[in-house]
Order: sequence, then C-alpha cells, then structure tokens
Amino acid sequence: MSLTMPRRQRSPEPTQFEAFLLATALVCVSGCQSDRDKLLAQVQSPHPFERALAVKKLAEQARPEDLILFTQRAKDPVGAVRAEAIEALGKSQDPRVVDILGEMLGDSEELVQAKAAMALAQVKSDKAKAYLMLQYGRRGRATREAIVSALKAANVPGAMASAVAAEANSIWERNLQALKDGSVPERAGAAEELGKSGRPEAVNRLAPLTKDSQIVLAAAAVRGLGNAQDKRAVPLIADLLKENYPELREAACEALGQLRDEAALARLLEVATEKSPTSLLATRALIALPTTAETDKALCEVMGQGTGPEAVAAGEAMRSRQGCPLEPIVEKLKSSSTQQGALQALAALGPAAKEVAPKVVPLLTAPDANVRRLAIVAVTAMEAEMAAPAILKAWENEMKTLEPLRADWVPARLPEKYADGFDPLAKPPEATDPAAKYRLRQQDLFRRVDAMNDARLREAGRRPVDQKPPADLIDDMPADSVVTVSVLLKALGKLKVEGAAEKISPYLTEDNVQLRGSAYQAMVFLGGDSLNQAKAGLNDSERTVQSATAAAFAEAGEHGQRLLLQAALVASDRLRLLEPLRDVTVGPQLAEPVIKLLTDGGAEASVAATLLGRMKVSDAVDPLLKVLNDPAAGARREVLWALGHLNDARVVPALTAHLYHDSADVRAAAAQALGAFPKVAPRDALDALKGDYFRKVRETASETIQRLGPEANR
Repeated sequence: MSLTMPRRQRSPEPTQFEAFLLATALVCVSGCQSDRDKLLAQVQSPHPFERALAVKKLAEQARPEDLILFTQRAKDPVGAVRAEAIEALGKSQDPRVVDILGEMLGDSEELVQAKAAMALAQVKSDKAKAYLMLQYGRRGRATREAIVSALKAANVPGAMASAVAAEANSIWERNLQALKDGSVPERAGAAEELGKSGRPEAVNRLAPLTKDSQIVLAAAAVRGLGNAQDKRAVPLIADLLKENYPELREAACEALGQLRDEAALARLLEVATEKSPTSLLATRALIALPTTAETDKALCEVMGQGTGPEAVAAGEAMRSRQGCPLEPIVEKLKSSSTQQGALQALAALGPAAKEVAPKVVPLLTAPDANVRRLAIVAVTAMEAEMAAPAILKAWENEMKTLEPLRADWVPARLPEKYADGFDPLAKPPEATDPAAKYRLRQQDLFRRVDAMNDARLREAGRRPVDQKPPADLIDDMPADSVVTVSVLLKALGKLKVEGAAEKISPYLTEDNVQLRGSAYQAMVFLGGDSLNQAKAGLNDSERTVQSATAAAFAEAGEHGQRLLLQAALVASDRLRLLEPLRDVTVGPQLAEPVIKLLTDGGAEASVAATLLGRMKVSDAVDPLLKVLNDPAAGARREVLWALGHLNDARVVPALTAHLYHDSADVRAAAAQALGAFPKVAPRDALDALKGDYFRKVRETASETIQRLGPEANR
C-alpha cells in the first residue's frame, strides 16, 4: 500500500481570493497610470506652482524617460520651476545633464544658481567640478557659498581654497591678456588691476611700462606699482617726479603715498615746496609716510615756505601731531614780505600755536587788508580769547567803512511771495489759444510734480528745502569786504566776543551766501540758545550754507550733534548734514537717531554704520545685521567694520558669509572684522583667502589669522 497522497488537481477557474488580488492590482496600475498622466498634464499648467509641484513629484518616480521633460522645464520662465527641474536633473546623476547644469549656474536668480551647484555636486564628474570652479569667480556671494558647499559635497579637498585659487588664476590670465592685446584704455585698466594682485611678477611686468610713450598707460603702470605695495618700485617711481607730464607726476605722488617709504621723502619734499599744481599731492604723500621726526620736519618746512593749499594741508596735519617750532614762524611776522605765510601757518596749526597769539593781535590793524584778514583767521583758529577786544574793535572799524556803501542798498527786504499772476507754480488760468494752452499745461505739470515731490518728502517725515527768492539787485559791497566781514563773523562767535549775538543775527537773513553761512557758523560757535537760531542754516536753500552749518554743529559737542541728527532725520539731503560727523567723536547717548538713519537706508547708512561702530552700542547689532542681509543695501564695508567692533558672537555667521562676496573690499572688511572673535571665527575660510587674487584680501586674512591665535576653530 502506497503512502503517497494523491496530487490535488488545480481548478481551471481562479478562487475568489485570487480574483480579488488580481482586481486590486489592475485598479492600482490603472490608478498609478492615471496619477502620472495627471502629473504630465500639470507640467504644462499655466500656473507656476502646479508646474513646480508636478516636476517635483515626477522626480520622485525617477524614470529615465522623464529626463527630457526636466530638461525642458529647466528653461521655464519661472525660477521656482527651474529650481525643481534642476534638482531633478541632479538626482538623475546622468552625465549628459552636466552642460545644462553648468549653464544654469549663470541663471538670473540666485536660488536657481545654488540648486545648479548642488546638482552638479551630485553628478560627481570631473566636468561637473570644472564647471563649479569656473563659475565661482563669476557669481555673487550666495552662489559662491553654494559652489563651495557643492565642492565639499563632492569630496574636493580644500574646496574653498581650490575655488579661490582658480578664480585668482583666471583674473590674472585675463588681465595679462588685456595688457598684451587690449586697447590703450583696456591696457591701462589691466595695469592697475595687475598691481592690485601684489604679485612680484606684476611688478616685473609693470616697471618697464612706466617708460611707455603712452602717458596714460605709463601713469596706470605707476598706480599699479603703488597698488602692489612692493617697495622695490620706490626709487623708480620717485625718479618719475622729475618728469614734466602732470598726469605722470600725479600718479607718482599717489603711488608713493601708498608705498609709505621714507626713501622718497627728499624727492617729495622738493615737489611739495616747488609751488606747482602737484605740490598739494606731494604734500599728501608726505602726510601718508610713517610719522617720524624727519617727516614732521619736512611737513613743517612745507608749511613754513608756502602760502598755498599744500601749506595749509601740512599745517593741519601737524596740528594733530607734535606741532612745529614756533620761533621761525614768529620771526617771519616781523617782515611784511613773509607775514602772510606766517599767519597762514599759525592758522593751520590752530590751538597748537595759541601761545604766540599776542604776537598776532597787533596785525589786526595792519595797513594791508590781506594781512588783517589772515590775522583774524589766525586768532580765530588758535581760539585766542585774549584777542576778543581787538576783534570787536576790528568789527567796528569795518562797519564804519561799510556804512557809506550800505546807504545805497534798498533798506527793506525784497518781497518773498509772488504777486498775483506771477507765481510760476500757481495753477494757471484758462486759455483759448492752442499754443497758450500747451504752455499752461506744461506749467501745470511742473507745478503738480513739485507738489507731489513735496508731499512725498513730508510723508517720509522729511522737510523740503526752503527756497529763498532770488536777489534782484546788485549791492555795492566789494568782494574783499565780503571776505573780511565773513571771517569777522566767525571770529565774533568763536571767541565769544561781548554782544556777538546781536551783531551776528542780522546776517542770518543776508542774501550773500558767504555772509549767511558765516553767520550761521558763528551762532553755532556761540553755543547755548544760539544753537536754536542756527538750526535754520541746516535747511538753507544753498547747499554750501548747509555744509558749513553742519560742520559747525558736528564740533559743538553733544547738544549740537543731537540737533544735527534731528535735522538730518527730516532733511531731504541727509548725507550732506551727516558727513561732518565722520571726523568727530559721537557719544553712545546719541545712538537712537543714528540707528534710525541706518534703518532708513540710503547713502547716509555708511556714516551711520561708522558712528555705531565707534559707539559700540549693543542695540545696534540687529539693525546692522538687517542692513547686511538686504541684497540691495550699500555701505557693506562700513557695516562689517561696525559689527567687528560690537563684540557680539551673533554676527559671526553674517561675517563669514561675506568672506564669499564677489567684492574684494567686502571680503577684506569681513576678514578684518572676524579677528574680534577668536573662539568662533572660521579659520578654514580665512586660510582659503590667503590664496586670493587681491593683495589686500590676502594680507588682511593673514593678519586676522595671527590675531585669532591658537584658540581659533580649525
């Protein structure tokens, strides 16, 4: 008997369970195909969101036949769709898409550029890496940072250093080619750019060009040598000061000022004292040299020998140093031929020469009008209060001289409003003649434009400039008298002469711009309640009056600076009022209006950022970061500098991001600012910048690494 069980015969018909499974599978296939068809239809949708979502979902299916579809969507007019398509192309890791992704690194939107960089990293081919290296030097900050991240993801050793080196080599080769084959302007620009590299080879190439017959090119080569900061070029450049070409001599002075080598001192001194148009530039180069006894002596010599702007510049530089010997200057006061130069020198030295003021006072009554004016300027600059009685007497004498001339003037001021029918900004009457209608429409258009501009300023919290009516008569006051009265007005205020306010006040409404500006300055010098009267000068119709008044307010201490900042907040031209604050110390108690000026944006943000950096106010961190994160904001260097002085580690990511900026000046500013954060500063990124094309960036990065010390992160 067999133990084998009989084989069960399979039924030709499926069981109920098998039929269910088969039906379910058919439904799934049908449904999936239906969903895919829907996605393929949505790729052509007129709505960008639907197209982007469809591309994303199709990418998840990873079908090879969809590659052509993603390639087409990479040219979509909407950036979000292009970004999804590029991401899908990267996931495919197909070598055929490398050229498309490389092209998309130059897309108009940074988001798409960043997606293209990461997609190329996924392909991981030599060609993909080459595209990333090539585009690093052509893109903006965000894309450059994305390219470095992509290179790191592709396991490229020293990713940022490699990209920086590739960019440096590209810039070098491009400038060499322009220097060789370009037009004269292109060669000149390339010469200066080669110098900025600071490479020894650049000096070797530029030195022969300083003798080129094209003066424009020779001057550019000299400026390039100055940019290179290689002191081997000093003798060559100093020798060019003997040339007769003004442009070449100016370039030589500029370059020697950058090189700051005392070996050029003697030649610069010769040019500074030759009383030529180049003398001022040579003096500025002398001022730029290291502060030593020899350079101070040279500046004193320039100040003592000249009467031009170079002497004033030298004297002002020595005012902040140890000053100059006063005995030789006082000796020159005794001779009428040298009095003017001596007085100018004393005025330039200012308070540093105050001790010799008694020697100057007698010259306030000198017969020569020029000597009298210079004596007034000198005692005013020296802040010699002991000269106040003599200044008062000089004022009275000048007024007596002017009385006959003033009698010819119209005693009443001109009307400040137009009579009916004469106002060009008034609404024009109706007209019937076609030509008259056309003219009236033009006038009405200008009137409405002016009204809209004024309304826009008021909505922004600013104040339109008060336009003064034109002066329709010519007075008989000589130009020399205008200058004399102008310097006397300043002297009355600076030396706080008795009854000065009453004498100055009438000139606040003077038609003459020079006198009106001096009167406003004088009221600021008086201080106290006079500052409120002087505020009107900050909104004067003449820009020169605004600038002069703002400069006086900036030096008037905390109260004056507060009034100046308040006026700037509502002024139509803020930068003009704020510029004088760069040269003075502003206390942290004034941080609030400065932060407001920063957040309002505009050109004045650079001044505001500089002031906040000096104040070291912690409340300024967030406003400064907000400005830095705005792609359209300017003043990045000043903002970076300010953040580096606020000692707040929150700013490190923003500073680090700007190490990737496409501007060399911004990269250098970011590297310098990071030196204040030794525990968290990115040493690897700073190390990479040591291979930057620009000498300034390399040196700043190296100096920062030295400042960071061993505690910096590696």
